Amino acid sequence: MRVPRIAIVSYCYVGTGRNACATVLHSMKANLQLPTRVALVLSLILFIATGLATQVTPPTSATMKKVQTTIPMKDGVRLAVNLYMPEGAKTNDKFPVILEYLPYRKDDWSLARDWNLHSYFVRRGYVTARVDIRGTGASEGNPPDREYSDQEQQDGLEVIDWLSKQAWSNGNVGMMGISWGGFNAIQMALLHPPALKAIIAACATEELFHDDIHYIDGLMHVDEYELGMDLQLGLTRAPDFPTDHKSLAARFDAAPWFLLYLRQQRDGPFWRRASVAPNRYADYKVPTFLVGGFLDGYRDSIPRFFENVKAPVKAILGPWNHTFPHDADPGPAIEWRDEATRWWDYWLKGKQNGILDEPRFEVYMRHWYAPDPNISEVPGEWRAEKSWPPLDATKETLFLERDHSLAAVPPATRGAAQQDLKYVPSIGLEAGFWWGDFTTDQRPIDAYSLVYDSAPLAKDTAILGWPRVILQASANAPLADWFARLSDVAPDGTVTMITGAGQSGAQVKGASNPTDLAPGQAYQISIELHVTSWVFPAGHKIRLAISNALWPMIWPTPYPMTTSLYLGGTDTSRLELPLVPSESSSRPRYPAIEPAPPMPEHVTSKGDTWPPQDWTVTRDLMTGTTRVFWSGNDESQFPWGRMKDHEQMSYEVADSKPETSKVHGEGSTTVELPNRVLLWSVVLDIRSDAKNFYYHFERHLTENGKEIRAKAWDDTIPRDHQ
Repeated sequence: MRVPRIAIVSYCYVGTGRNACATVLHSMKANLQLPTRVALVLSLILFIATGLATQVTPPTSATMKKVQTTIPMKDGVRLAVNLYMPEGAKTNDKFPVILEYLPYRKDDWSLARDWNLHSYFVRRGYVTARVDIRGTGASEGNPPDREYSDQEQQDGLEVIDWLSKQAWSNGNVGMMGISWGGFNAIQMALLHPPALKAIIAACATEELFHDDIHYIDGLMHVDEYELGMDLQLGLTRAPDFPTDHKSLAARFDAAPWFLLYLRQQRDGPFWRRASVAPNRYADYKVPTFLVGGFLDGYRDSIPRFFENVKAPVKAILGPWNHTFPHDADPGPAIEWRDEATRWWDYWLKGKQNGILDEPRFEVYMRHWYAPDPNISEVPGEWRAEKSWPPLDATKETLFLERDHSLAAVPPATRGAAQQDLKYVPSIGLEAGFWWGDFTTDQRPIDAYSLVYDSAPLAKDTAILGWPRVILQASANAPLADWFARLSDVAPDGTVTMITGAGQSGAQVKGASNPTDLAPGQAYQISIELHVTSWVFPAGHKIRLAISNALWPMIWPTPYPMTTSLYLGGTDTSRLELPLVPSESSSRPRYPAIEPAPPMPEHVTSKGDTWPPQDWTVTRDLMTGTTRVFWSGNDESQFPWGRMKDHEQMSYEVADSKPETSKVHGEGSTTVELPNRVLLWSVVLDIRSDAKNFYYHFERHLTENGKEIRAKAWDDTIPRDHQ
């Protein structure tokens, strides 16, 4: 039977599958025997219709309810869970289950966020389970001694099995989360629990030593996570917050985690135990949807999954920081949960909605903007790629020249030129805290770096992927780090950082066996910059800047020194750029962001401890000491009372004595109840000399102004090539 042509257009516009139009386009000319010109016109109409008519998965339930219960473990410990369920479900209704498994206190710290995030999926026919990890929040048991512990994973297997066997469950479980919840979703998928059919991991990585917050690029990093996490671990359950000895002993007296991480300064079994990279990708079988941002430190996991995992992989990579895309900062925000619902529908409900036939990688191509740490929306456009790397990607190599230019041809082979750089430990503030946020004009740090610029570009030039820098370099000290930053230089001279990365000279032969450098010996330093997108406008310049410090992101190496780059010869220093066409015809579209439902618990919150409310830098010109200080506050209201959080940290380094760097942090959580005021507070101090790190941490708890418990930890830990 021949179908009227207008019916095909209508079907494409309102059909349930986004690929319905594409499927019809391919068959239109052959099946309907259309003249070529008519087919082309209809194809154009259908293409426009497809772009304008983004299909939204409609809600099946108007509201949701929260059920608080516990999940029994085999050893008798019970884990606390908030079950978010469709309101008014019938007795015999069966639902797939989506698990989020965190230590971030489901009944206070993350309650408002959970309600907003989970309601979207619950209203579309899912039960979601928000579980507190053993020994955290409202869950029983002793807290873990680290992130992603064996106990956490064993409990996770039991939680997934329990969820799959409840009367309201259809037996299929998905797992989702951001940051920690994304990390352990990936880790649980590697264990292949039978009921786990798919995961969604946002702002997460499968490579712990190189990527995680403790050793960025394999280099020591200290930030507010180490302060805030060890503060929150000491808190007892809401809303009663017991302060008896038994309740406090398990949590308050537990050793701070960073003390453990500080003893693990090289890659090895400690970090590989919960990592998929580098050699466990073949064991990874669970379909995975990844979400990341170009201002997030974990974004490299997305292309690595595409390149190494055989299971179905889908991804969205936007311009955001460490956040869900519907609450993106900076924007543009998108309603990604509609696409996530279709992912769940396919894997957990068995709906044949065509999601696997669509482009698997949706990425935001960032366009130039002036450096601004408070930017609210990044200019650019979305594009859809069917594969990674993009099929139309090419590589361009630019060579570092003696006149500090970047050239398309290598320097003359008549011999290597040497360019020296004095190590200035205090530079790096303008590059932010973890290759993303808080980036300002790069000219202050560039003044103390070796800088190489291209000629003004004749046309718009787009990159998408991992830039790579290969340096021939030496140092006159036994330990040195190299940092490469890729930037866009505007005609007025402003410099916007695009991406960067660091490499320890001690780890050039591998991060598991660092070794001292031989002073004066040239080494090949290969630096894979963090994955990025960017469109350089015509008339702008491409800049590569090389330094040996990136403070306070990375702890300074301890020796005053000079490093050298070598230009020329057969394997000269160079920059490799992943080029793509600056225009793409495949543009994904997203529906309007669904407003958050009202909180029945009347929970409100304002402020945040990070990003901070203030950020100051002071330099003592007489001593050559630089100090960075920041602080942040938040406040939340609950039916049972109020919580207030405060964090502050300071970083200090002396250019003439980089071995004596130090960090000081203070944090507190105040819990105001009808007849009690509880104040949990912590102090963190880390300092170094050339040989050791010196660690001090203390916890305090006061009730109605009287201290009722205190504990402190002190340790000396040898520096291991950090």
